[in-house]
Amino acid sequence: MLNPVIQEEPTGCGIASVATILGKTYPEMKAIANAVGIAADDESLWSDTQYVRQMLAQAGVATSPDETPFTTWQALPALALLAITPHQKEGKHFWHWVVFQRINGQPVVLDSASYLPTNIRTDFDAMHPAWWIEVLNP
Repeated sequence: MLNPVIQEEPTGCGIASVATILGKTYPEMKAIANAVGIAADDESLWSDTQYVRQMLAQAGVATSPDETPFTTWQALPALALLAITPHQKEGKHFWHWVVFQRINGQPVVLDSASYLPTNIRTDFDAMHPAWWIEVLNP
């Protein structure tokens, strides 16, 4: 099982989710992101998929080419970036990145939010997934 990485900034969920997949710490992943022009304080991290895809691709990890609308938890692949709690702000779409992983057939969500009592979540009714990106070769 992957270990959830806690985000250290309000908009750091994308960096933390990629760090979780790559097995890096938040500071390590933030330094890698900064080196390629990705900054955690950039709100577009919440509203664009290119940043997480770019960080994963740079590490040699492929992702599905498109976002797949969420239908059921059972329909998710073994490993995916999952966009939850979608909302709009000034007409722009935002969401929170989490990592979905299936372990021995059991689904879990690794959530980087620092305010959670546990970052390994199985409270599926409390999450509101919008869509996902499959992680193909971690």
